[in-house]
Amino acid sequence: SGALVSSVAWRRKKSLAERSAEGHRMAASGGNPPDWRFFQVFGEEQPEGTGVEDIQEADLLSALDFDETGDYLATGDRGGRAVVFERAAVDKANETSPDVRPDPVALRARQDSQYCFLTEFQSHEPEFDYLKSLEIEEKINCIRWCRGSMGCKMLLSTNDKTIKLWKIYGKKIKILSNMNMEQINGATLSSGASAQSWGAGRGLRLPLMATRERVVTATPKRTYSNAHAYHINSIALNSDGESFMSCDDLRLHVWNLNYSSSCFNIVDVKPANMEALSKVITSADFHPTDCHTFLYSSSRGCVRLGDMRAAALCDQSMKVFEEPEDPANKSFFSEIISSISNARFSRDGRYIVTRDYLNVRIWDVNMEARPIKTFNMHEHLRPKLCVLYEKDCIFDKFDACFNHDGTQVMTGSYQNKFNLLSTDDSQPNQVLEASQTPHRRAPPQSQQQCNGDLPRDFSRRILHASFHPHQNLVAIAATSTLYIMNAT
Repeated sequence: SGALVSSVAWRRKKSLAERSAEGHRMAASGGNPPDWRFFQVFGEEQPEGTGVEDIQEADLLSALDFDETGDYLATGDRGGRAVVFERAAVDKANETSPDVRPDPVALRARQDSQYCFLTEFQSHEPEFDYLKSLEIEEKINCIRWCRGSMGCKMLLSTNDKTIKLWKIYGKKIKILSNMNMEQINGATLSSGASAQSWGAGRGLRLPLMATRERVVTATPKRTYSNAHAYHINSIALNSDGESFMSCDDLRLHVWNLNYSSSCFNIVDVKPANMEALSKVITSADFHPTDCHTFLYSSSRGCVRLGDMRAAALCDQSMKVFEEPEDPANKSFFSEIISSISNARFSRDGRYIVTRDYLNVRIWDVNMEARPIKTFNMHEHLRPKLCVLYEKDCIFDKFDACFNHDGTQVMTGSYQNKFNLLSTDDSQPNQVLEASQTPHRRAPPQSQQQCNGDLPRDFSRRILHASFHPHQNLVAIAATSTLYIMNAT
């Protein structure tokens, strides 16, 4: 058994370079890459040429997340609404024990089952801070699933200032039945009259409570407020299942899910003199298995890895991942485009993906010197940064995330395009469109670089997307429409 444990540990620690070599061998042997196809759509498809101005701002999707099983998907929008989707249940009679190898046919049927609407609720309302004369939007900035219990699902959602924990559960609506009332010739008779008409032997009946229908409802369990002086940009669940982290522009706080009255500050980058402020925190994430390890990214283009065992206030980073800027590319906009909009761990915790405006980088947690992969996303837009700055498009914040086995990274782009990037070269990088014809692709990057054309419509952009935790399935927020794609 010791040799088996060592073998498993060795395989888990296999480097990305070895996986890349395996990918090359797979390609040489004729292995076919997955074929991504349209699976589902929720909301109205926006025809080409439709801009954001033609859509109500409250309907624009601003967050989405799969739960740990992949059977539930939650979305949040700018109107403060949260919508939950559930995967259609498989026939319970055909399900097998967890200890028995699943039937391939049943497993395939479950993977092909579609999502359906479960419930919708208003998570946040617009507020006004009278002390600071500040209007607080209802927009949901981040949404995350928590571990549920007793058949209930738990969901965290946050706007700029307030985090809420929601309990989602099925509620049975019951009505009284077997009443002592009878319908005879269209007239309602009481128990006494009916007894005289049908015979006194029937007597009185005891009314019963019968379940009429089952509805899914959401109720707020806790509200975590008054801890952030600046706008909250992300929340992350800890692997211990008992705590979570909230991140604003200058501070990171750790909360216990069971206590909303207090939290612990673990990172504070606020200078004594705000005029000396040179960076802000842009995102944060917990390690998927080590409950004491976390990361946070900054507007200066670096990612810092922290360890809560080292100190109560983790101002001294355990590791720093930063790639020096090429002096040849330095410009007035360098600080803006180098700001990291999103940083996430892979599901095994070995790698980190970062996304700034022009690049996606893959880092090995054990190597700080340089990223092991760099993908240029909008390099053809570099000569047009001045135009993008005037349109405020240069401030767009794109997400990036790993798939379930870490072999692919997904990130969004303009014109409803999204990129699937291979981290181990086992399959080609793909540019697909969020539509019912995903392979209607954009012109090659080399062609765009030659003619220097700008996208026709900057408002048709994909900022948020999420991979299914166990299979090749992605959920994509394209303005107000939710697309689900799967690979066969």
